[in-house]
Amino acid sequence: MVAAVRTPIGRFRGALAGVRADHLGAHALNKLVARAGVGAEHIDDVIFGCVTQIGEQSANIARTSLLGAGWPESIPAMTVDRKCGSSEAAIHIGAAQIAAGVSDLVVAGGAEAMSRVPMGSNRAIHGEAFGWMVSDRYETTSQGEAAERIADKYGFDRDVLDDFAAESHRRAAAATDAGRFVAETVAVPVAELCEKDWEGPRDPLEADQTIRRDTSREKLSTLKTSFREQGRITAGNASQISDGAAVVLLASEAAVKRFNLTPLARIRSVAVVGADPTLMLEGPIAASRKAAALAGLAFDDIALFEVNEAFASVPMMWMQATGVDADRLNVNGGAIALGHPLGATGARIATSLIHELRRTGQRYGLQAICCAGGLATATVYENLDASAAPAVV
Repeated sequence: MVAAVRTPIGRFRGALAGVRADHLGAHALNKLVARAGVGAEHIDDVIFGCVTQIGEQSANIARTSLLGAGWPESIPAMTVDRKCGSSEAAIHIGAAQIAAGVSDLVVAGGAEAMSRVPMGSNRAIHGEAFGWMVSDRYETTSQGEAAERIADKYGFDRDVLDDFAAESHRRAAAATDAGRFVAETVAVPVAELCEKDWEGPRDPLEADQTIRRDTSREKLSTLKTSFREQGRITAGNASQISDGAAVVLLASEAAVKRFNLTPLARIRSVAVVGADPTLMLEGPIAASRKAAALAGLAFDDIALFEVNEAFASVPMMWMQATGVDADRLNVNGGAIALGHPLGATGARIATSLIHELRRTGQRYGLQAICCAGGLATATVYENLDASAAPAVV
């Protein structure tokens, strides 16, 4: 990985509501190659994740993004849907293409404008998502109900979930104040990218809009539950609906030498697993164990972990199952504070994780994401500058 950037995350119907996802993607693409110092004409493929592929996001958003960016029309593109792990899957596919020797430079990432293309709107027409051959075998339920069942199974009450959520915001605010996200984010010039008839705000977005600095368990406790009348999962201890894009540039060893690129990190292993489709969200445990084993590492060898905060019960479950302590997990906050623009999240997490590894001089990091339908993705990264003295923490 020779470059990685992300947009700041826009709050639902917030600063980025006037910008299409492919416009966010186009902007990120141009900032990425500028950061890497390589011309777009040398890119072999662009692979994006996007979950709600309907309307503005329906026409192979990887292709519409690169065309909007003004890149050569000869560059191919592909959009993948592995639910919340979509852009992490895009990274896996790009790495595989390079490992197979069919590509030298691949952009992988994703974009999602949830303010403009509502989550689940691609399921609203043409029948039920699950036919009887699935529903006769499994109880099909929502991710929210699955998060409640995770809380049931692992014994989490409302207070500990709200405490975790408040800590996510606290960490994200502290990281912002310390300037930890500056190196990874590229400001969005909303006035240049928004729809021509957009009548909302056009101010540039320079930092994540989603962080709630004044939140607390007391404030979170006032929110209504979302999936059960007497449940624990609320909008406050779940990931935020939001807008954003994130992209990384993957390079072969030959490309690094040819274009005099500076590697940031190496992908040591990738993993994807299937899990119980009803409980749905337990997959990150198995995916993390598989990815670590493929990398030849124990969890004690890994300095930093990112487990997507789809719901607070997910990373809390993961910590309980793996024994990894909270000081190594989502150290700068997660999707509860930073948002979860579905198709962009995998690459957003990779971008944040790699920048934090390099900032602190740590060697290994692992990310994992739970995905709808009982799936999970995971990746182990190695910081190639780990021998350097750590920056000020």
